[in-house]
Amino acid sequence: MLSAITLNFLFLIEDNFLLFLYNSDDKFNNFPDAIKGFKHTIMAGQSSPTDRSYESVVQFAREHYENFPVVSFLVPKEFRKDIAVIYWFARTADDIADEGEFAPGERLEMLERYEDRFKELLRGNFESKNEELLYNTIQERNLSVNNFTDLLSAFKQDVVKKRYDNYAEILDYCRRSANPVGRLLLELFNYRRKEMFSLSDNICTALQLTNFLQDTSLDYEKGRIYLAKDEIDRFSVTEQSFEMKEINDNLRRLVEFNIVRIEDLFSEGKKLLPLLEGRFKYEIKWTIEGGLTILRRIRNNNFNIFDRPHLSKYTAIGILIKSLFR
Repeated sequence: MLSAITLNFLFLIEDNFLLFLYNSDDKFNNFPDAIKGFKHTIMAGQSSPTDRSYESVVQFAREHYENFPVVSFLVPKEFRKDIAVIYWFARTADDIADEGEFAPGERLEMLERYEDRFKELLRGNFESKNEELLYNTIQERNLSVNNFTDLLSAFKQDVVKKRYDNYAEILDYCRRSANPVGRLLLELFNYRRKEMFSLSDNICTALQLTNFLQDTSLDYEKGRIYLAKDEIDRFSVTEQSFEMKEINDNLRRLVEFNIVRIEDLFSEGKKLLPLLEGRFKYEIKWTIEGGLTILRRIRNNNFNIFDRPHLSKYTAIGILIKSLFR
């Protein structure tokens, strides 16, 4: 799992919407005039130039994760390069922790070297252009260094920890794997109130927990279960259910219990929205609605977490409309 998931999730539904716009001239004519008016603005924004010095990280984001629209129309263009370099940092570390054929010890050693490079770039010592770009973003946007080191801590944990004894352990993981991304985005937009960080944490934790449910099968293939062991035992669920992808009443009750808890986190996190301004507010609202839609898909599919839910481009546009006009 990864903190980059939070960034991926933040823009996943938006990318589907943009693909819809590219391929839907006839269909789009059926929408109300208030919605049609967005198409010219949105598509024009896709060609807005990004600072050329950041092209390497922008290209990295596009190549590494096809659903990462760095040129997001809801993100002001002056911030897109910064989001791209943050993505580069998080995704690179995640790949070290999760991709390729390496022993845990080798992964930890590579992550230690990656963290050493991060400490060096903070001192102005660069080995690559991307390191210099990250340094510039941290300095120019006054980003908190501890958010980056917390992310690295979570990546290291993913290498060695495959089970979680209780919900508190999972929350601690989310505190370092997901919440730093939300805090960095707030800082990027110069929101720095403690109350806002706390509300953002609720949203990011909820997104991470939603992703855990969504990717249950994929995670188990990597040897991981992100459901609390004491709760698995409480609902009389066995690990064989994960191995066999066997949905039963006990597992359904466990999943429902988790969904209700995640929905409560989203509900609390929504209190952040009135404190935000501009397009960023709608980006976050859209992200919350995307997470809630995934949870509804799981609920409507009889809590079958082995049948991975996804959001189509048509669902994405519906989420957009709901976010903008409700």
